[in-house]
Amino acid sequence: MEVSSPLDVTALGLRIRELRRQRSLSLQALSEHSGVSFSMLSAIERGKKVPSILVMSQIATALGTSIGRLVEEERPPRVVVLRAAEQRVIKDPIGMERRTLSPVLPGVEFEFIQMTLAPDTDAGTFPPHRRGSREYLAVESGTLTLTLAGRDYVLGAGDSIYHDGDCLHGYRNEGDTPCTYYLAMDVADGH
Repeated sequence: MEVSSPLDVTALGLRIRELRRQRSLSLQALSEHSGVSFSMLSAIERGKKVPSILVMSQIATALGTSIGRLVEEERPPRVVVLRAAEQRVIKDPIGMERRTLSPVLPGVEFEFIQMTLAPDTDAGTFPPHRRGSREYLAVESGTLTLTLAGRDYVLGAGDSIYHDGDCLHGYRNEGDTPCTYYLAMDVADGH
């Protein structure tokens, strides 16, 4: 997996461990909630494995948070400028690129990201977020097939969609050109 600014896998593992402990979850409990194997979680927490974007999503969802909070440290609120060179870009070998456009703020579970799927790429099925979570998606270029709870929605350039975040959701680019879309995700507070 390629990252524009190096992903500190040790820091990633420590943040996951810290969030897991804050929620009083054992490694086994997190494995059961996320669907990620105990051995993989252990290796990730020790900084020995770099998870795919889908695996990070499974872990984040099980912890009731976002991928952004797993890969970035919180920044003080008020005004936070993220220059293009500072934005975290993760390039997954399956043909998916994820650019974080929003800062991680204390007590805020909101994420704004730009995603690009290479032609003929299936990003996989992402787990449901907490009830009350919301997702807003807008396609900039190409064609995206968004699957929500088993139903496909085909979206072209300029199309947008809102959906509750508490369902299985999958993203596919079945076309022969890249598809770029923006996703704003507000994860409901489970506390």
